[in-house]
Amino acid sequence: MQLRSLGVNTNSFLVFTLFLLLSANAKAAFVKVDGFDLEYEVAGAGKQIVVLEAGGSAGLDDWNSVFSSIAEQTKVIRYSRVGNGNSTAIKRHFTSMDYADHLSEFFLALGISKPVILVAHSYGGSVARDFAAKYSQQLNALLMLDPSSEHDIDILRAINLEQGNKEIAQIKLSDMANGMSNQYLDFWSKRPLPDYPKIKDMPVTVIASVCKVAEPSNLFFTDKGRTMWGEMWQSWAAEFPQGRSVLTVKSSHFIQNDEPTLVLRELKRLIKILDDNKQP
Repeated sequence: MQLRSLGVNTNSFLVFTLFLLLSANAKAAFVKVDGFDLEYEVAGAGKQIVVLEAGGSAGLDDWNSVFSSIAEQTKVIRYSRVGNGNSTAIKRHFTSMDYADHLSEFFLALGISKPVILVAHSYGGSVARDFAAKYSQQLNALLMLDPSSEHDIDILRAINLEQGNKEIAQIKLSDMANGMSNQYLDFWSKRPLPDYPKIKDMPVTVIASVCKVAEPSNLFFTDKGRTMWGEMWQSWAAEFPQGRSVLTVKSSHFIQNDEPTLVLRELKRLIKILDDNKQP
């Protein structure tokens, strides 16, 4: 998402470097989905299957910092959506629901017939929510890392309506200068704003970054914006009987890089819940 910080800390860099050394010989495979070639990688073994959904414009490398560690716990699959990574390049716009449809077909192409745990980052959270609403039978649990939200703009406008609208307009221009912004076209440009899709009762965890920024680039990164962001996801998660929210002040937007142990801990918790309930 364009509103987020892209910084990573020294520990994240070391973890990333170590992963590259350990997986230097690993090669992604490809599978046809809707006529496109999607790259993917499978590792590990276990009762539960974890699928990793990357952020906007990101490929499967979005998960370098945690992929091998997840594979030590259970079977894990990461892939690149069409237009990202080494998957088929495109020049057309895909919505989060289009990507959700592709994800369902991706599972079928790989012969995955049991429900999975979906772990999603940033814009991948929008894809994950659409997938959870439409393909609930293919999903056992959901873990989202600083997911994008159609209500991001509500935060800017609530803090200062006039300034917020100016910043939103500038974000749109910046997005278009760098190519299509799926997030903008998916929901920011629509009125009224679409709302969160209805998702079945299942274990759901959201980890949101509320890390304060010394020099905020816009209202979203002000202390007020950070507080409202955390409260929004706490409220959303609380609507689920099995919902859980975790706010962190130690991570920037890329929580899987800045705090991989936190991500692994919360994922392990979800796996235990499913195993204890004897869910496939």
